[in-house]
Amino acid sequence: MIPSPRRHTPLTRLTALLLLLLATALPLQAPAQERDPYEHLFGMTFGDFREELAMAREEGKKAVMIFFEMDGCPYCRHMKEEVLDRPKVQDYYNAHFASFAVDVEGALEITDFQGRTTTEREWAETHGVHVTPVFLFFDLEGEPIARHTGTTDGPGPFLELGRYVAEGHYRDQSLEAFLKESE
Repeated sequence: MIPSPRRHTPLTRLTALLLLLLATALPLQAPAQERDPYEHLFGMTFGDFREELAMAREEGKKAVMIFFEMDGCPYCRHMKEEVLDRPKVQDYYNAHFASFAVDVEGALEITDFQGRTTTEREWAETHGVHVTPVFLFFDLEGEPIARHTGTTDGPGPFLELGRYVAEGHYRDQSLEAFLKESE
């Protein structure tokens, strides 16, 4: 006796359909993809930070954030690959700040917020940047208002740093006190 060919029962078709849906839905559940911070966070600049300050005012930004970095710095690389490349970080910072990267060893000529011509390296030295990374926030008059040196323990603390500045907490408490309150 020859066995009859196996028929696809509705249950088998349903199982196949469910497996197909599950296989196509899994990529939708993956976490948000990292994005290059040089494309999605740091603005392109022609080196005139007076103009960048004026644009930040026009766009309703809360402050300007400068990321002082150096080629070969493992801590800078950590921040770029583990924090600054996160869409949530980029979206928050883009909404509240004009953000730029500055090479502390750079010889590129720039114009600072006060209209002085200098180099990236000299500007970093003027602001006491001797190690990297340093995140220095300037108000819309070009005055330094907050500073963080080093890395953060992931995107969450970096977002808290942004909140500290964007919400004006720097005016009445230290970053350490603000972070302690936020815990």
